Amino acid sequence: MSNNIWKESLHDAYGQHFNVDKIYYEQKTDHQHLMIFHNSVFGRVMALDQIVQTTERDEFIYHEMMVHVPIIAHGNVKNVLIIGGGDGGALREVCKHESVEKITQVEIDQSVIDMAIEYLPNHSQGAYDDARVEIIIDDGVRYVNQTEVQYDVIISDSTDPIGPGEVLFSSSFYDGCKRCLTAGGVLTTQNGVPFLQPDEVTETAKKLSKSFADWHFYTAAVPTYIGGIMAFAWATDNIDLRKLQKKIVRERFQATKIKTGYYNPEIHVGAFALPQYLLEALGKGE
Repeated sequence: MSNNIWKESLHDAYGQHFNVDKIYYEQKTDHQHLMIFHNSVFGRVMALDQIVQTTERDEFIYHEMMVHVPIIAHGNVKNVLIIGGGDGGALREVCKHESVEKITQVEIDQSVIDMAIEYLPNHSQGAYDDARVEIIIDDGVRYVNQTEVQYDVIISDSTDPIGPGEVLFSSSFYDGCKRCLTAGGVLTTQNGVPFLQPDEVTETAKKLSKSFADWHFYTAAVPTYIGGIMAFAWATDNIDLRKLQKKIVRERFQATKIKTGYYNPEIHVGAFALPQYLLEALGKGE
């Protein structure tokens, strides 16, 4: 950072910068370099290893889509596992579903949770105090390959496949998720911006196709994840869940009485429609 301008380092020849009005937190832990600063447009910004992870202004888009799409599609979720997600945004959205009985979050770095609760309180909004929540500090790959608990929905809210987040894009992780999903359960994962990161979706597709009867991607436009639409991986053995009629999605969503800023039944159904360049890359172009 120079002259109060912070530059993201995700892409070599293209990127974005933020004016830094104030630094709230900066520390290098055993796992990663954490930083939270204020920007006049996006509010508080959290960066890990010089890459934007979340901002106050647009986090609701990402977290609502990560959470409500699989839970509404499944229709009877009682037990949810979140891998990563230390900022608490995904946890907040899961907690809005009163029908969910147990929520387990596995985060590799306690300092991320502590830092987010103190400096990004609007993300979790008290979700870490919910009686249904259990926090486990552990490696996500190890957990899904060892736990005996079964989950209806698994949400992998990870960083990009760089550093500590890389293992959460591995076959070992996806296979572990498959073993601890209930029959017809759903796995969703963060999968980058495919226009600039096509290898992320194609590699994920190869691995998911070996383990799940139905694999696909759905998308959302999140301003701070630059370069086009963001992709979320979708994997389940219930081939009907991805193709629910809008009427059913609407009935289920209205029953939750949840208020959202981005997600709605029309977005839910339409999010699975992919642009042709992405379909071609996935071998689903015809």
